[in-house]
Amino acid sequence: MRPPIIAFFNNKGGVGKTSLVYHLAWMYRDLGLNVLAADFDPQANLTSAFLDEEQLEEIWLASDQPNTVFRCFQPLIRGIGDISDPALSVIEEGLLLLNGDLQLSSFEDDLSTEWPGCLDRKERSFRVISSFWRLLQKAADQHQSSVILMDLGPNLGAINRSALIAADYVVVPLSPDLFSLQGLKNLGPTLRRWREEWQERTSKNPASDLHVPLGTMQPIGYIILNHAVRLDRPVKAFQRWIERIPTTYHQEVLLESNSNNTDVTADPNCLALLKNYQSLMPMAQEAHKPIFHLKPADGAIASHSTAVQNVYWDFKQLAERIAKSVDLHLP
Repeated sequence: MRPPIIAFFNNKGGVGKTSLVYHLAWMYRDLGLNVLAADFDPQANLTSAFLDEEQLEEIWLASDQPNTVFRCFQPLIRGIGDISDPALSVIEEGLLLLNGDLQLSSFEDDLSTEWPGCLDRKERSFRVISSFWRLLQKAADQHQSSVILMDLGPNLGAINRSALIAADYVVVPLSPDLFSLQGLKNLGPTLRRWREEWQERTSKNPASDLHVPLGTMQPIGYIILNHAVRLDRPVKAFQRWIERIPTTYHQEVLLESNSNNTDVTADPNCLALLKNYQSLMPMAQEAHKPIFHLKPADGAIASHSTAVQNVYWDFKQLAERIAKSVDLHLP
């Protein structure tokens, strides 16, 4: 049975998506799963969150190894073979990283060119477009992964189209602002169009031995990140936008009416409201660990210690809710 592939995607940047994927990867590992985190964002921010500068230098300068997403695609790009078996970074037992690469952006043109080629039943086109999914399957098979979490860049380009086709499920991270609401109006129709276009193409695959993704990309909900709280309620400036998210998500992503104007706390599509953790985030970045792993030696003392525990429960509840949505069984 293949592990579920969960993409975290919003075409609006700066919402805290990479930090979300990073913390969920650690949480699922802490909960006893074998986790594969895949960095498909050409900015490689997830990779730099997991690895220090010395490790990054070792990986990115070792040009003869298939140790990044882009290098695994090199034989396919050059027309001398198919994708290579990936050399993953072992972050800790049970947590592996498919390393990102700034050069991945150069793959965009190939992915764009080969998309119409699938309609002409070209085998190379199907190999290129399905490359993200097939790479994930190789990595998961090597390490018996229980779940795959994908981090994607904030755009609607060809790289994200092929990466999202590889996803079984999509989680939408949002900020409580106008830009996220407008982003949903682009995101929903785009996901539906890509899903329909890929389903039209899959029946034309000319190679019986070439397995390609189904392109399910089922939206399972949204997460509101980085809102400020006062007296256990979002501050008024954020509350204004938070109240509009359920209706916009229902209408634009799910194509459902939301005539009851559901409150976000009662909306089953809202997976979590995660607060702005303020001084804890830079502390965790300096210690190179998730917030909920911070210790007194890292500076998490007094009120910070309590906040660290609160973050742990926030992410544990979120991880459990996502697991339930994708039928992922926790130990």
